[in-house]
Amino acid sequence: MSFFAAALVGAAFAPSASAVPAKFWGVVPQSLPTAEQFARIKRGGVDSIRIPISWGTVQPKPVAGASLEWSGVDRAVRGAAQVGLDVLPFIYGAPTWAVPAAPVPGSHGKTLAPRNLPVAGGAGAAWSAFLQLVVARYGPNGAFWSENPGLTPRPIRTWQVWNEENFKYFVVRPNPGEYGKLVKLSNTAIKGVDPGAKILLGGMFSRPKEAEFKVKPPQAFFASDFLAKMYKRTPGIKSKFDGIALHPYTSDFRILTPDIEEARAVLKANGDAGKGLWITEMGWSSETPNTADSFAKGVRGQVKQLRGAFSLLSRNQAKWRLRGVYWFSLEDGPPTACNFCGGAGLFGPGFVAKPSWGAFAKFAGGQPG
Repeated sequence: MSFFAAALVGAAFAPSASAVPAKFWGVVPQSLPTAEQFARIKRGGVDSIRIPISWGTVQPKPVAGASLEWSGVDRAVRGAAQVGLDVLPFIYGAPTWAVPAAPVPGSHGKTLAPRNLPVAGGAGAAWSAFLQLVVARYGPNGAFWSENPGLTPRPIRTWQVWNEENFKYFVVRPNPGEYGKLVKLSNTAIKGVDPGAKILLGGMFSRPKEAEFKVKPPQAFFASDFLAKMYKRTPGIKSKFDGIALHPYTSDFRILTPDIEEARAVLKANGDAGKGLWITEMGWSSETPNTADSFAKGVRGQVKQLRGAFSLLSRNQAKWRLRGVYWFSLEDGPPTACNFCGGAGLFGPGFVAKPSWGAFAKFAGGQPG
């Protein structure tokens, strides 16, 4: 990559906790942390955790008055609040009673996802109603906080709409215009309950290889292309969201620069240069390097990538208007969850810290022990 100055590589490993805004460093757990684990990551400098809120899991039936399954989200929000961590939720998915499921292309029928986004007719109305319920539970003066009087309230004020909406694994038929409609619906629903809430776009996978396939309908879009098309196809979208998010998974931290700058160029071209950018997933695996997985770097290589990425992002925080960075993931997860999930964690089996956790804590200004 000749467009990267060699001098930057040599300077890429100087951590600075003071160079970024407060509440900047986050992690994405693959499973619910224990109370002790929550306390440990708080000591280590983690400011926020990113969690999923699956519509289909919370509301599996459309029956009016049916009880909603909040228990999983409650446990995550409670654990974070007990140690003073913020929560960034991404709300995604659709129950099959609202949107039909379809096989993800290339999965041989083994993986299903919503065929399309819930924007039309009854599906759109049901999505909006669900968002209002979520905000009424976890937002300011939410029912969750009144049900847990022993907690110091930490109401959620920032909501992420969907996840990797430009990629086939989260909606079988990604569609920038359809996603723009979802954002507009979501803005109306969420701010109808909490007018001061912030709306973030879902984390867009920067460069899915499927975006290069010559198939119709498309299976994926590059993030910058998806964002540009969303603006073009959705009149009035500028006022309906407060920031964008990327998942810039790359083989090397130095490739982050073009991924981020391409997205920022789209914002500028649409008169939105002042909006912030969140990186809501980013990471590399400590698994043994192999030719089939460019994210597998080994234990030392994972540390090198984290230090290089965090230094690059810290140096360019103001220029890129970065508002938060979330490492994927907190702990190693099931190898079947994704091609590098089994080694993506800052902690390994038994929640044993890897060297990457020490590097994370140093950047975040915390104590790794």
